[in-house]
Amino acid sequence: MTYTDLDKTESYAKLKVLAGEFAGKETFQKLDAERVAEYSAPMACGLTYNYAAKKLNGAVIDALEALAREIDAVGKYKLILDGEIMNTGENRKVLHHLARGRLGKEVFFENKNIGDFYKKELERFSTFASAVREGKINPGAGKKFTTAVQIGIGGSDLGPRALYIALENWARKEGKAKITAKFISNVDPDDAAAVLSSIDLTTSLFVLVSKSGTTQETLANELFVKDKLKKAGLDPAKHIVAVTSETSPLAHNPAYLDSFYIDDFIGGRYSASSAVGGVILSLAFGPETFAGILAGSHEADKTALEPSIRKNPALLDALTGVWERNFLNYPYTAILPYSQALSRFPAHLQQLDMESNGKCVNRFGNRLSYATGPVIFGEPGTNGQHSFYQLLHQGTDITPVQFIGFKESQLNDDVNVDGSNSQTKLKANLAAQIVAFAKGKQDSNPNKNFEGGRPSSIIYGKRLTPETLGALLAHYENKVMFQGFIWNLNSFDQEGVQLGKILTKKVLAGGGDLDGALDAYSKILGVK
Repeated sequence: MTYTDLDKTESYAKLKVLAGEFAGKETFQKLDAERVAEYSAPMACGLTYNYAAKKLNGAVIDALEALAREIDAVGKYKLILDGEIMNTGENRKVLHHLARGRLGKEVFFENKNIGDFYKKELERFSTFASAVREGKINPGAGKKFTTAVQIGIGGSDLGPRALYIALENWARKEGKAKITAKFISNVDPDDAAAVLSSIDLTTSLFVLVSKSGTTQETLANELFVKDKLKKAGLDPAKHIVAVTSETSPLAHNPAYLDSFYIDDFIGGRYSASSAVGGVILSLAFGPETFAGILAGSHEADKTALEPSIRKNPALLDALTGVWERNFLNYPYTAILPYSQALSRFPAHLQQLDMESNGKCVNRFGNRLSYATGPVIFGEPGTNGQHSFYQLLHQGTDITPVQFIGFKESQLNDDVNVDGSNSQTKLKANLAAQIVAFAKGKQDSNPNKNFEGGRPSSIIYGKRLTPETLGALLAHYENKVMFQGFIWNLNSFDQEGVQLGKILTKKVLAGGGDLDGALDAYSKILGVK
């Protein structure tokens, strides 16, 4: 397989020319019903990706498809599925897709079938979760566990938390919500204290998640929780399970009620479909709900194998993002779900995208001369409309937008006011924003003038369910993966988070050999 920097490809020069021509000739005044129908790609589980309001035409799409073929984006994806070492920084396989179903060859490591290992762990924590939900595993004294609290940070918190919030209303409506989930992530003691003060410790089960078993913030919060349990007269070993690797100090440890395992081939930000997300979601909503998430993700993973970008929405979305980042020079992307259930989904996508592709060197360690991952931000609509949309509509920078919307709410609990219900108002706002960004409005008063020409796309479906949520999750994971291939990055390590950890340990260890600035900042903050 050949790995080439973007600006060394034949397609790069052609796209540069197209960007120069396109900016002056194409306007969003051509956005009409015919274009909306044409610029649409079916996704897994009934979702649709519509890109009619993007700065694209047939020539640009053809050139982007040529780029995808030139760098063999789908071929590199197949290498991941076949278990090739694709994390060049840490010399590891990349196997989060395998956690939700095999699409390539059987994958072995040190004579262990990794697919069988993931399947076994899925079965183990599914059985455990069912036993807890049925009261067969319990805290004693005739009680049942009513609350599950995940202790983790980064990928051990953001993805699972986003998925839990996304399905909380759905599960309540469907009668699946038997256990309430909470999350502790920040080493700030106020985080843990606030969560613990809101629950009954005697009926709470804690899920400690740390692949290495050495994550500073997570272990600090574990000790915080254990202290509270002991002071309440409870045995922590009967209230904590671990999700970790088999080589960590947490593994096979009698200090925990049980342990479930992952490995180094699933990165934290890609781990929501492993035991990292599976344990807490199966406890909260049942193993069958988590199985629905996995099924949706697997269907999206299959769609990502399509060679035609018009039938491969993850690859098309990735290429469109590269077009906007490298050829239209837009440094930001906003993810705007018009669904309160997805309120924390943009935060998960921030880590997924910015930790994966926030790199300035290629997979071989050579400095790149072009831009890579954009800044990702977002909030749910319509809240965002009354916050940062002012800048999106009339600011000096153009920020591409990706909307997510659903035809139906999760609870179907609504009221008609002024001739329409709230879900209809939500959808009307979403449709209005797409057109407002694209077409703008001419006004003789400059303060009221909207230039338009601000690109957006939308992913939409009927209703947010476990299957559609899984498909959404995988869509973005695969989009980020494909962009990494196009930019010739290693999207699967995160050295950028390490330096701060090293300096933190140095400060906490004390001693007189601190850098002058580090010593000064430590003193003004009262560290020493």
